[in-house]
Amino acid sequence: MSMGMDQSDGSKDMGTKANGCITMSSRVRLARNFSGAAFPVRQGAREAAELLIKAREAFFSSPAVNRNEYVYVDIPGLDSIDKMMLVEKHLISPDLVIGDRPSAAIISKDETVSVMLNEEDHLRIQCVEPSADIDAAFERCGAIERVFDESFDIAFDRDFGYLTSCPTNLGTGMRASFMLHLPALTMTGHIKGVLEACGKIGVAVRGLYGENSEASGNMFQFSNQGSLGSSEAEILASITDVKDQITGHESRLRAELLRAAAVQFEDRVFRAYGTLRSARILTSEEYMRLWSDVRLGVDTGVIPDISIETLDRMMTLVQPAYIQKMFGQMLNSGERDVQRANLVRKMFETADPAKDRNEKKEDANTDE
Repeated sequence: MSMGMDQSDGSKDMGTKANGCITMSSRVRLARNFSGAAFPVRQGAREAAELLIKAREAFFSSPAVNRNEYVYVDIPGLDSIDKMMLVEKHLISPDLVIGDRPSAAIISKDETVSVMLNEEDHLRIQCVEPSADIDAAFERCGAIERVFDESFDIAFDRDFGYLTSCPTNLGTGMRASFMLHLPALTMTGHIKGVLEACGKIGVAVRGLYGENSEASGNMFQFSNQGSLGSSEAEILASITDVKDQITGHESRLRAELLRAAAVQFEDRVFRAYGTLRSARILTSEEYMRLWSDVRLGVDTGVIPDISIETLDRMMTLVQPAYIQKMFGQMLNSGERDVQRANLVRKMFETADPAKDRNEKKEDANTDE
């Protein structure tokens, strides 16, 4: 699957610093339904509740499952903050928390696996890898699917493949996706051409929180748009090829920015860095914009000492639900903006290796 992008130019000469973490994560999701049961959109409350009981028992009684590694979450029983925290962490979809129909999620304690029960389909099995290893995510999804296969007949048609609520999921029922951080493409305006090319070749592009969400922080999720008529292996190979082309283009643009406008580039990322370290008020939108610039600076080696892992953790910890959970109460937007700025300053201070080195040096001088 070609996007018509130039594959020449010196992306290989940039080294890992300039292209180390463009791919933030890879994800595979399988949509499955049980034969003989009404799909969730047609379920009554009693039938939905009974399905949850059967699915929970089937999963946790399987010898292939380590019960200690997973938790079962009753979605309607959560308060609004806890629901949104799960959405912010990408463990459940926004659709799962809508309404009061019986629904649940089975989530691994390391938060790399989640199984949504009674969302659009009976099962939405999702596995995430914090890397580009989408094959590993696919293998884990397959292992979870086999657990349910042992206890249920999965709805399948010889001509249409796995039967799903949405026709676009017919076939393999699989969505394979990569979350990419693309600030250089966005800054230079080249992202428009990428998005247009994706639309022509059947690749869906979404924002940070999936369907109908914006690309906050210059993060874009690229996934296959359909699954009928292609095998799982073909889908994985196709979306991986798209990812490779996009990350290559992003990498080359980063190199050009560093070569042609180094001072302006450094000024932009250090201004963002300074603002995050000193601001007293930060909206979600402003934080994500500044966070993106700082992450670009760290990934290209312009900003030393702060790790990508630290920044990626910060992205989740300053979202609205997490802030309110930390303070144990609902906060209005202005209060959240103040607390977000306080939290960001503290996290940067804690993660600052230079500060640690200075403290150790002072301690050594005192000992002398």
